[in-house]
Amino acid sequence: MNLIEIYIHEVTRRLPEKNREDIALELQSTIEDMLPDDYSEKDVKVALEKLGNPATLASGYGDRPMHLIGPRYFDIYVTLLKMILPIAAVISLISMIAQYFVGYQGEEALINVVLDIIGFGVWKIIEVGIQVFFWLTIVFAILERTDKRKDEQPLTASLQKWTPDDLKNIAYVPKKKAISKFEVFGSLMWTAIWATLYFYANHLVGVYRDSGNGLEFVTSALNQEVLMEYWPVVVIVIVFEIALSLYKLIKGQWTKRIAISNTILQLIGTVVFIVIVVNSNLLNQGFIAYMTDLFTITGNEFKTWIISGGIFFFMISAAISVFDGFRKANIR
Repeated sequence: MNLIEIYIHEVTRRLPEKNREDIALELQSTIEDMLPDDYSEKDVKVALEKLGNPATLASGYGDRPMHLIGPRYFDIYVTLLKMILPIAAVISLISMIAQYFVGYQGEEALINVVLDIIGFGVWKIIEVGIQVFFWLTIVFAILERTDKRKDEQPLTASLQKWTPDDLKNIAYVPKKKAISKFEVFGSLMWTAIWATLYFYANHLVGVYRDSGNGLEFVTSALNQEVLMEYWPVVVIVIVFEIALSLYKLIKGQWTKRIAISNTILQLIGTVVFIVIVVNSNLLNQGFIAYMTDLFTITGNEFKTWIISGGIFFFMISAAISVFDGFRKANIR
């Protein structure tokens, strides 16, 4: 076989069998038109070089992309990947922590519990990340190959072709006003941590001492039965926090609406915290006795110190969050 025949074969073998003969004849005619009457092997190489790589030419004839996700869908693909990954990671982490503590009976040392959660948590995040990446990639790869339109212009988030009018919908976001995905991830993570501590306080929050073989749980600081009396309003706060975090992720910047929502959340959270903390039965008597002996103070003094200190720091934290939210929302 000469170079022309080999080239045509390399193109047509990559095509559906029903189209090979017609394309081979068309390609043979095209190559002959590119050659002089008395052509040499050098002329053939020049002509074939102009036609390019057989695989690329076959891709054009076959009307199928050589890439997994092309420029038409790539920007949407990356945007969704960045949005879904942190949400899926946090949700999986929360579910993993909840499942872990459902069967926890308090026999293990705290350090072992923390190490187990970190180890399983990291693996869970990696596993979920791989799953999200795989399935999202599959979806967009299918879209890439089933889209019959020839226009290769990248699509916008609304799955439409870009036009200059789209610039009117893009607002400049100052760096200090932007809400990063790391900030949203941190908010969701903090919600998962304090919710876990609340619903499993009798296993996690308390006094520990070194037993020689690791940390030993001495006594719980909080009365779990008292905490569970308030679980409906605590769940509402958790749902509100998660919803606000997801809304931040969608908007991508601080707005007056987000600042007001954050203020409402902080007010509700502060009220709920104060109502729970001032309950006279919240602190375990064993914990109070242990701490009063340690600091040589009375039980009432210790309770007053804990309650007033907790309320003070919580209110300061809430005030800073509210102020910072409105400050960022007003940045131009």
